[in-house]
Amino acid sequence: MNDQHKAHASIELIRRYARADAIASEVLWSLESHLESCPSCRARLAEEVPGQAPRTAALVDRTWEALAPSLTTGPPVPRRGRLARLAGWTSPVMLPWVVGAALVAVLAVAVDSFFAVPGGRPLVLLLAPVVPVLGIAAVWTKSLDPAYELVAATPRAGLYLLLRRTVAVLAVVMPVLVVAGLTLGTSSVVWLLPCLACTAVTLALGSVIRLERAAVVVVTLWSLGVLAPGLLTSQLPVAVAPVAVPVWGAVFAVAAAVLILRARSFARV
Repeated sequence: MNDQHKAHASIELIRRYARADAIASEVLWSLESHLESCPSCRARLAEEVPGQAPRTAALVDRTWEALAPSLTTGPPVPRRGRLARLAGWTSPVMLPWVVGAALVAVLAVAVDSFFAVPGGRPLVLLLAPVVPVLGIAAVWTKSLDPAYELVAATPRAGLYLLLRRTVAVLAVVMPVLVVAGLTLGTSSVVWLLPCLACTAVTLALGSVIRLERAAVVVVTLWSLGVLAPGLLTSQLPVAVAPVAVPVWGAVFAVAAAVLILRARSFARV
């Protein structure tokens, strides 16, 4: 089931699905995702429905008979373009948040260019690890996405879609941060792993207390523990020093493990 190109759903599972038997949510999600891309299993399901659920088969036949005239005379369905496929990785509410996150990096460059930061530390270095969290907050949030319940009920909802949208946010914000760092002569090595770690922690914590609250917690802790000391003192915060890179690697690994273990929480409406 996990490898759609090498494994197929068992005939017993397909029969249970055709009868609308109770199936564990994670198994049901995996089966429906597999059926989307496996013509062979869809054909087996179609063969089993008449015998396992005759009323359903009869209803489908009557529906097709009623719709057939309009389906054959309707306009052709347009092919999905690249922009339409790309929309599957995003959410309508993400745009202002992602743009806002990118603007934070741009404003940080402006501040570094025209104002002296205590100790000569670039503001971009202190902000970069949490800038993507602003976009992540809108990725899978009930209060921000009016279509949340509809999306959460689809077969591919949950951690899979959450990670796709997270990648979409990082794909927009990270290049802006890299360019901002290069503009000021700041290496991305010292903030890249903390950035990924903060993102992973936000996602993992979001499986427990909701994603927008997790983003607020992560940004607040970073502001109090790293940003404020970095602006108010003459010392470089240890969190953005090269010596902290292995620690951030461990944080990322732990957060990723928690995220995998809590994956089912993102599939609940």
